[in-house]
Amino acid sequence: MIERFTIDVSDAVITDLRERLRRTRFADQIPAAGWDHGTNATYLRELVAYWADKFEWRAHERRINTIPQYRTMIDGVGVHFAHVLGKGTNPIPLLMLHGWPATFTQFEKIIPLLTDPEAHGAPDAPSFTVVAPSLPGYGFSDIPRELGWNISRIAALMNALMVDRLGYARYGIRSSDMGAAIRTAVAS
Repeated sequence: MIERFTIDVSDAVITDLRERLRRTRFADQIPAAGWDHGTNATYLRELVAYWADKFEWRAHERRINTIPQYRTMIDGVGVHFAHVLGKGTNPIPLLMLHGWPATFTQFEKIIPLLTDPEAHGAPDAPSFTVVAPSLPGYGFSDIPRELGWNISRIAALMNALMVDRLGYARYGIRSSDMGAAIRTAVAS
């Protein structure tokens, strides 16, 4: 069974995160080290302050929720995925796999270009139906609760999502980082 999914992070979770960020204890840095010895301390403090006090999660959440999202159970793991249907005749199913430490949101800007190329100035380009899952343990997919979740097992899960749940007998794959290893296992 596939169920529609909407991101809805509770205010309590956001408040807790902001409070923990504000309590961050920063390591000392050698004066004038800049980036020579790891992350620049000034930059890091500014970044944490931004996430604690300025980042507008609700606006981000609303924007991400414009992408159709779903969840389904496969092999005992709840799998979250975006599923955006392509326009035109015979859009090509495309499984888009993220790597570490990314999420499906890394594809947010490219999904409209792939699903509706004509609207983006490429009337002769093929159209794709995009499926962008959150890998197990990432984003809004469940964390597996047993050992054995290796590349092969995750590849089987991704194939089950595409074939068994969504009905795509053939599909392309785009991947990066850890997703590339999963892609190779799906293809073999």
